[in-house]
Amino acid sequence: MLLNRKSVELLAPAGNWEALEAAVEAGADAVYLGGKHFNMRMHRNKDTNFDDEMLKKAVEYTHAHGVHLYITLNNLISVDEVEPLKKYLAYLNEIRPDAILVQDFAVMELVKEMGIDIPLHTSVMMNTHNEHAIKKLKEYGITRIVVGREMTLSEMSLFKERTGLEIEYFMHGDMCIAESGQCIHSGVVFGQSGNRGRCLKPCRWPYKLIDEATGDILDPDDKHDYKLALKDMCMYRNIPELIQAGVFSFKIEGRMRPADFIRRIVSTYRKAIDAYIADPFGYQVDEDGWQDLYKNRARDFTTTFALGQPDASDIGFDGSREPRFFSDAVEEAGFQDDILRSESPIEKTFDGPRRLSVQVSDIESVEAAAKHGADVVYLAGEVFKPNKPFTLTDVKKAIEIGQKYDTKIVVNTPRTTMRRECGELEQYLTAINELKPAGIMVSNLGSLKLAQELTNLPVQADFSFNLFNHMAATFMKKNGICMGTASLELSFGQLKKLVEKSPLPIEVIVHGSYESMICDHNFAAMILPYKHLDNPEFVNRRYALQDKVGGVHSLRMDQFGRNHILFTKDLCYYPYLEKFNGIGSFRIEAKDYTPELVAELTRMYHTALNKLDNGQPYFDAASFTKLQEISPRQLGIGVYRFRQSQDSL
Repeated sequence: MLLNRKSVELLAPAGNWEALEAAVEAGADAVYLGGKHFNMRMHRNKDTNFDDEMLKKAVEYTHAHGVHLYITLNNLISVDEVEPLKKYLAYLNEIRPDAILVQDFAVMELVKEMGIDIPLHTSVMMNTHNEHAIKKLKEYGITRIVVGREMTLSEMSLFKERTGLEIEYFMHGDMCIAESGQCIHSGVVFGQSGNRGRCLKPCRWPYKLIDEATGDILDPDDKHDYKLALKDMCMYRNIPELIQAGVFSFKIEGRMRPADFIRRIVSTYRKAIDAYIADPFGYQVDEDGWQDLYKNRARDFTTTFALGQPDASDIGFDGSREPRFFSDAVEEAGFQDDILRSESPIEKTFDGPRRLSVQVSDIESVEAAAKHGADVVYLAGEVFKPNKPFTLTDVKKAIEIGQKYDTKIVVNTPRTTMRRECGELEQYLTAINELKPAGIMVSNLGSLKLAQELTNLPVQADFSFNLFNHMAATFMKKNGICMGTASLELSFGQLKKLVEKSPLPIEVIVHGSYESMICDHNFAAMILPYKHLDNPEFVNRRYALQDKVGGVHSLRMDQFGRNHILFTKDLCYYPYLEKFNGIGSFRIEAKDYTPELVAELTRMYHTALNKLDNGQPYFDAASFTKLQEISPRQLGIGVYRFRQSQDSL
């Protein structure tokens, strides 16, 4: 590969006009920034981001200097925001930025519907991590992928080779510990969603590691409390690896940073990139440049996943270099339901009885759910150790159980399907198609594409699609999805509007354990002595993270080694079922439950829904009390304690 000045792009952030000028003057090839609405940096919005007039001036200024300008429209959109979004898109089409960064499927759908021809780049928040998703994205004008932070350079290189699209890769700045677009902690606990540009960073809280069974604290000292506090990305010493891997755009994070910071970072990387392009064979790291970066760092540095699996050295355990704490731990919502009780029921009806679905992780629970009234049982795509994933033999047996009780069996797939998982999924889905379950549930565009290519079964979309509005539901329906699962960050009022406007049946999780984050890190192993060749049984133990207010966040490892961090309280909407008119399915998320609890929950919700169908009072106080007693965690209403997930307007 022969390099020239246009072989790579140095992409700089700008949160205000001074930062924009600094980036251009320091040598950025492109700048990305956001308007006053619809982007991932909504904190301090009065002081940062660009109003419409300034956006137009920014386009003119950068183009006059031969620099590209990309506008971030990369957060989730509520139903109430769709009409303002249309006007904003029309305005962007007038001022002609060089690209728009997107997360929500609604933006892709509207761009196509409105005939807008501005190139689209997928935000990292879209969590694009496999080649199969690209086939669908290309249909909507996607020309560049900002790949997930969990993708190594070697994986990324193969990804680029197979897709042919430009790759944008984070090279410097603040990083998330959770998989992109798959963290809902801030949104549920504070009503300020990290997927809507308002993250209050629960990952920067201190936590103790405890034995979940005994409650014993396993790290009593205070030197390792900031277990999720990932250090800042810095790829300055690895520019040759980035370029030779095929990265086109080198992205610097920092739209909240001041102009002098932007100028220093951009100029330092500009000099290094130009030096490598001019003489790759003779290139050496400029140690003066490195020292300038290091001395002016906020957090310490890491290369995260770029060069391989991160370990304890990539975490700022003592918290001493955290530049700012956005929030403190608070107790999660129980039944503080004044707002929820005041909400009117959903104004939509479906023909036929209410549908109850239950997701489980073992054959015994399949039988328990089917026997006690589940209309549908989902076979979990990810199961938590020490449970084992469903084999083809298990699937066949589950289908037989379903036939016995007239229960539909739907096979779920993993939320994350990197290259390895995609290879396994291709073979799995091919075999599943022969077994003829009632359907497939998918968690990303790549697994959707595989399910449609390899099976002729109905396909549903799981909650990891972050379904937030009716236009995203329209996108899903047009792309062959028969039912979508509502985002767990929607307030009830926002859910109501989604269901009432959606052309697609919407499933709602009404009970169960659910995850605040999914992470490709083994947090327990970073603290405790563990070597996978010496004590592999280590991963079968159950650990938890305890926050400062005593909340216990269960840690669950799936069969792929990913860690799922659960909320301290399980969802329970049993007292409010009469409000959920017209939803496609009432879902119990039971893959962290015993078969006995699955049976009790299914019986209880099945009875309640039948009574609602018949117009009878459904609430059973004794059953509800018993449920609270036998639940493995306390129960609560999650984000429904808030009037809305804070918007972008």
